[in-house]
Amino acid sequence: MSSRVCIAGVDTAKLPKLSGRDMEELMIKVKMGDESARERFVVANLRLVLSVVHRFCSKGNRADDMFQVGCVGLLKAIDNFDNNLNVKFSTYAVPMIVGEIRRYLRDNNSVRVSRSLRDIAYKALQAKEELSKNSFAEPTLDEIAQKIDVPLKNVTFALDAISDTLSLSDPVYTDGSDTIHLLDQIADTKNTDENIFENISIKDAIKTLSDREREILNMRYFIGKTQTEVSEEIGISQAQVSRLEKNALKVIKEFLV
Repeated sequence: MSSRVCIAGVDTAKLPKLSGRDMEELMIKVKMGDESARERFVVANLRLVLSVVHRFCSKGNRADDMFQVGCVGLLKAIDNFDNNLNVKFSTYAVPMIVGEIRRYLRDNNSVRVSRSLRDIAYKALQAKEELSKNSFAEPTLDEIAQKIDVPLKNVTFALDAISDTLSLSDPVYTDGSDTIHLLDQIADTKNTDENIFENISIKDAIKTLSDREREILNMRYFIGKTQTEVSEEIGISQAQVSRLEKNALKVIKEFLV
């Protein structure tokens, strides 16, 4: 994909690049009904479509077809975009472009899904799009199920049946320099900055312990041995193990305060 210059009759090497400010001013004119501005805005965002198409090229699909379908998503994004939203147009448009391409791939998928499941899935996708117009927040499956009056488990099963398998390394968007991958869009509730700094502090605290204390903590909390097992292995009484363990934990606790 990166080596191609022409796709669907579009010379990608000659696509214009506009600044964020230029995009905002052009969008204002588009919303005022300026057809010339609309055409310029579409052309200026074709790179956005190409970046999404690039994500699906490894699946063996025709890039030209997907590019044209992605343009449909771009046009829908332009029509539905609200200037008052505190968000970049590209952030708003990418999910809609991806959605159009996904629908195209589902319709042309060699794996057959029952008609009833497809009907539920398409109703759910349509409801999702309608709910998204009223709120920038992503609608929940519960909200979608309620809107189309279908049990939640049926909606979930139907959407799973028509979805494609993704890799966390799949690119979602690139502006030519930095690429956003699917993994970047997933929140990490475990490795937060707070936890990272806490782990670093614990490591520093452990360094202040004696060799015997570190050995006991390692056997107790990393290997999972009991105090009796530790005492037998290192040749001291269980009472001594208990005392050294408590002292080590106290040192770490005071170090973190």
